[in-house]
Amino acid sequence: MTKPGPIDDVPIGGDVIRLGQFLKFAGALDSGGEVKEAIIDGYVTVNGEVDRRRGRQLHAGDVVGFEGRRFRVRP
Repeated sequence: MTKPGPIDDVPIGGDVIRLGQFLKFAGALDSGGEVKEAIIDGYVTVNGEVDRRRGRQLHAGDVVGFEGRRFRVRP
């Protein structure tokens, strides 16, 4: 099993952000269509578990994974 890479901290300028918005904000994906497909197809994890809810609310400290990259939500 491969060791996970570093986590990129992504300040969101607030307390809460939705998963779909966060993926675009972090630069993991460019468009809402790409975000929707990636989430529905199960390619996105939140805190190590697949989450298929684009509207999932993320809070400070949550870690989102996509294509081997990890992003941590920061206020």
